[in-house]
Amino acid sequence: MTYALISLPFLAIGVLAAVITARSLPRPARRRRWIATAIAAAVLLALTGVFDTVMIAAGLFGYADGTRLGPTVGLAPIEDFAYPTVAALLVPAVWTIVRRRAQRGGDDED
Repeated sequence: MTYALISLPFLAIGVLAAVITARSLPRPARRRRWIATAIAAAVLLALTGVFDTVMIAAGLFGYADGTRLGPTVGLAPIEDFAYPTVAALLVPAVWTIVRRRAQRGGDDED
């Protein structure tokens, strides 16, 4: 099994959660959400590229040749970038869900 196949379900869940929670927001908030998500993803991907390359070069870990797709950024295989992408998608989605539940719960507790 390749690292890409392992990452696919997580990416699918992240995209689905991000789209569903963003669609429930008013249009201006939805636009801000996607802009903030894109900025967060760019930062996380850049950091992943730098730090994974350093850690792989230092010999802290590696990847078996038969389990990678092939393309790399620095020394990091592209599959390494799935998890920060999922984090950038899921954190705002979970935040929206938790905030909504807290608001509903706050109204009920009076």
